[in-house]
Amino acid sequence: LLVTFGLAARPAALLLMLAVAGMHAAGAADPADVYFMMTLALVGLYGPGDLSLDKWISSILPQISGRQTCPPEGAPHVVIVGAGFGGLACAARLTKTPVRVTLIDRHNYHLFQPLLYQVATASLSPADIAATVRSLFCDHLNVQVVLGQVTGVDTTQQAVLIGKRRLSYDYLVLATGASHSYFGRDEWEPHAPGLKTIDDAVEIRRRILSAFEQAESAEDPAERLGLLTFVIVGGGPTGVELAGDIAELVCHGMEKEFHYFDPASARVVLIQSAARILPTFPGVLSERAQHSLERLGVEVMLESRVEHIDQEGVRINGERLASRTVLWAAGVVASPAARWLNAEADRSGRVKVEPDLSVAGLPNVFVIGDTALANAWKGKPVPGLAPAAKQGGAYVARTIRRKLQGQSEQPPFAYRHMGSLATIGRKAAVASFNGVNVSGAPAWWLWGLIHVALLVGLRNRISVMFNWFWAYLTFKRGTRLITGNEASLAENPVIKTIERP
Repeated sequence: LLVTFGLAARPAALLLMLAVAGMHAAGAADPADVYFMMTLALVGLYGPGDLSLDKWISSILPQISGRQTCPPEGAPHVVIVGAGFGGLACAARLTKTPVRVTLIDRHNYHLFQPLLYQVATASLSPADIAATVRSLFCDHLNVQVVLGQVTGVDTTQQAVLIGKRRLSYDYLVLATGASHSYFGRDEWEPHAPGLKTIDDAVEIRRRILSAFEQAESAEDPAERLGLLTFVIVGGGPTGVELAGDIAELVCHGMEKEFHYFDPASARVVLIQSAARILPTFPGVLSERAQHSLERLGVEVMLESRVEHIDQEGVRINGERLASRTVLWAAGVVASPAARWLNAEADRSGRVKVEPDLSVAGLPNVFVIGDTALANAWKGKPVPGLAPAAKQGGAYVARTIRRKLQGQSEQPPFAYRHMGSLATIGRKAAVASFNGVNVSGAPAWWLWGLIHVALLVGLRNRISVMFNWFWAYLTFKRGTRLITGNEASLAENPVIKTIERP
């Protein structure tokens, strides 16, 4: 009756689905139950529709449905720059607060960066790990989404600069993230792209797949060897995950597809300047991760320093390594937020914030995520992880709400570390949770479950799970498309007209 009349229809549909599942488990199955379950699933996903009691109740009491009425005239204006994990968390916590929220980003989508490397290695499509920002806040009328590039902040007049446009604020939250750093050698960037955006991932995918296509046409063995050598600089989580996924791609993902060379003959080299990979993980997990990489065929070079990178390869510890595909995963630098605010920053450009994540001398300006340097992890700097950004965004939203309500200040921000995860390949991962270390298949399944749960949007979760399941069964990648800068193929002298018997 609840589902029929549309009263608390979604919870009722879920309970009925659980009841039917229990009946199946008890052996009381009926062939028609599958259609009943499909109908209940539709009600659970999309709601009972316009002709329902739920719709009528939400129209007269919009706070029940989560849909906000327009904010009151003269409501304080909160401007959030950046639609990453921190910016979204802050905006979401302010949807039921009587404020105007403006969320600014240079892209119209939120990107799930932890899975970006799988776009680069053709495991996932960009649409699988991104969701449009407007769709996330379409039910919240106090949130405005602005597509634009912030160029500065006028703290005196309390305005954000978007080109020639000025947007005034009462509270400002900067969650502008970070980019890759080449430690003063920016001339390496064209030859060794980093991985921070969808464009970066698509470019890396193009380079990897193009290398195999060009190797099929190469006549010179030395040229083919350079094309089939993939170098990853940096042994942190991104570098390890890239190296492991590329190794799986060359060993299993393209079997029997090339006739004049074996893709499994490709070299994957991981270069790390430190004494071990994954230096932020416990030592035992670093050793297990290295062992897993080496089983996949990855050559791990520890305590190795990159001295030069060009289009023909790299020079490591004085020795030349020919490679046409070099990928950078060695360092990050914060956005120019510190320069906008004339605030104190560390060597990486992160703004040194107060215990409440505000900027010294600017109590209504907050900096969160990778842009902030906060010693809120038991006296240590907060790591640049998605959970840290989300916790910072939620904390700032609570701070703003308490200020508006005239309540006392909340305790200083304290980061709660949920654990560290890194995957190496099929049934190979490492995880550390409060001193508990897990590796191998259990860590791999745990890594997958956590990442699917953190994805934004049901469609993305289903799509990612389907792609992973398909790849697990067939060893095939579903998005091996060469797109992007096609001109680079014409500039490459390797492709020739070849006559073979």
